[in-house]
Amino acid sequence: MDSFNIFINLLLTIVLCFFNLLDGADIVYLYTYCPKATISPVNSIYDKNINSLVSSLSSNSTQKNGFYNATAGQDPSTKVYGLYLCRGDVAQDVCQDCVATASKEIIRRCPRNNESIIYYDECMLRYSNESFFSQVQYRPWLRMWNTQNVSEVERFMKLLEKTMNDTAARAANDRSGSGKMFSTGEVNFTSFQSLYTLVQCTWDLSAQACNSCLHEAIARLPRCCDGKQGGRTIFPSCNVRYELYRFYRVEATAPAPSPVPVLLPPAPKPRGKSRISTGTIIAVVAPIVVSVLLFAIGCCFLVRKSRKKFSPTQEDRSDGDEISTVESLQFDFGVIEAATNKFSQENKLGEGGFGVVYKGILPSGQEIAVKRLSLYSGQGLEEFKNEVVVVAKLQHRNLVRLLGFCVEGEEKMLIYEFVPNKSLDYFLFDPEKQGLLDWSRRYKILGGIARGILYLHEDSRLRIIHRDLKTSNILLDAEMNSKISDFGMARILGVDQTQDNTNRIVGTYGYLSPEYAIHGRYSLKSDIYSFGVIVLEIISGKKISSFDQSDDAEDLLSCAWKHWSEGTALQFLDKNLIDSYSKNEVMRCIQLGLLCVQENPAERPTMGTIVLMLDSYSVTLPMPQKPAFFLHSETNQWKELGSHQTTSKSMPYSVDEASITEVQPR
Repeated sequence: MDSFNIFINLLLTIVLCFFNLLDGADIVYLYTYCPKATISPVNSIYDKNINSLVSSLSSNSTQKNGFYNATAGQDPSTKVYGLYLCRGDVAQDVCQDCVATASKEIIRRCPRNNESIIYYDECMLRYSNESFFSQVQYRPWLRMWNTQNVSEVERFMKLLEKTMNDTAARAANDRSGSGKMFSTGEVNFTSFQSLYTLVQCTWDLSAQACNSCLHEAIARLPRCCDGKQGGRTIFPSCNVRYELYRFYRVEATAPAPSPVPVLLPPAPKPRGKSRISTGTIIAVVAPIVVSVLLFAIGCCFLVRKSRKKFSPTQEDRSDGDEISTVESLQFDFGVIEAATNKFSQENKLGEGGFGVVYKGILPSGQEIAVKRLSLYSGQGLEEFKNEVVVVAKLQHRNLVRLLGFCVEGEEKMLIYEFVPNKSLDYFLFDPEKQGLLDWSRRYKILGGIARGILYLHEDSRLRIIHRDLKTSNILLDAEMNSKISDFGMARILGVDQTQDNTNRIVGTYGYLSPEYAIHGRYSLKSDIYSFGVIVLEIISGKKISSFDQSDDAEDLLSCAWKHWSEGTALQFLDKNLIDSYSKNEVMRCIQLGLLCVQENPAERPTMGTIVLMLDSYSVTLPMPQKPAFFLHSETNQWKELGSHQTTSKSMPYSVDEASITEVQPR
């Protein structure tokens, strides 16, 4: 039987290796918070205390409860406080790896900051120059969601609230054993789907404090995740998450199963022959073990696939040149023709360089906007496919939703949700309509644009550069919520890619970043530049090109910088806002706009930082540098570059007044 035992041991070893894969997981990075305005000097005592503290946290990551807090330094002015918290269900070795990674990355990403937090899917690590132990903190907060929608939204959200509250109650009173203040829940949603929940507090909190933190986190879920299959709210002191798949280790959250007795074959008799040969036993046992092995591989694949659903930078693997990926969205030409009354003038909303936009009504009564591309337009099949494939994969409240497309012979059309209040420039630059946008509405619009771009840059399944952000591409719904439109010029970057180059400059003068307009080098920071221009337009109520109408006028950016540097920033404000503005918000937004239009892309903030700046007054903004005035009034021309035009990297550009989804003719 020696050969039989060797065979069994070998197979069991293989099976255990594959089951170990279920426990092992890549460390998934989520977000880093480090306000750069609070940096201490290099090699200062505080700087050394930070390094000492982080090293201490990393070396103590072998703690079996997944939590540890510590301090470094004696002098109150240079003392540092820090902790790490591992997710309650992760294995100890995964926790250790996560804390070690976080310790290195927080120093690299946030060198010498007074306050920093780094979040991973498996752990969180933070430090501060002020004590935060045993205190509930709700800022900064991070929210993420699964882009897939659920059926029966109202019933699902009620079930989610009840299940979350039950799970939170168990976690807040978790003082048995290691006292992780951690709990999971599972409840049936449909006969085929279960709802899984997870909540956790830093276990330095009291039960009452933990309960308060969790309930606040649960209360904020509908703000990001209403009707979504998954979502999470992350505070420094606690976090909650739900999904329609099991995203945590069951064995770590459930009572340990009773040991399963192992049945060994009887010991061989010293004399005589076994009635069952070794070959027969192997023939019987081998298929069973192989089946278990295949099952383990399948489980491993499914678990690893599901773990990637929240990865903000996960690259979509579908072929961007194949319309077949969204063929289910194809509309019949006859249906669209009837919906638009045969593309009548009465239904015409606007016209741009690539064609005409019509309003339509489907047989169901749903209102739609149809972008009918000109037969002679520059947007050929490549751009058309690009917009279909890109937009069809995007779902966010601040992006215009693509309902489908239509191809009939030479006809190419995109069908979008109808947005009733036209575009931002329709209100912002019309003297009679400017007054409809008071400061609170403009600030709300600004926040919506920022969150939409953040989704494109970091939170969607793709990493997308829009490349044509401008006020005419910001549409407004019935509640004046902003929705980013027009993705014909968008580009998808790889997971680890942050920039690219092109000989084909597309976009709109004034909104183009200098490195893109001059050198053809575009990146996420190109969109940040365009956003900065939009911020300054929203504050001033003036177009980026408005100062170009007279020879002696400045451009908008230099005007903003002049007022800022001379201490007269409020004179830059739209006169229509005098009775409604918030001085603090206006000053911060002017500063933010100038930060975004700095010449050096590296100095511009990320969109994640921008959203944080808009959401929290506690974030200190750095001082901006002088903008890049590469488009001065002496050019006396502000024009748009159509995406169908191939241009060189040197001036002059060929010009086309192109705006794909502009809903109001100029």
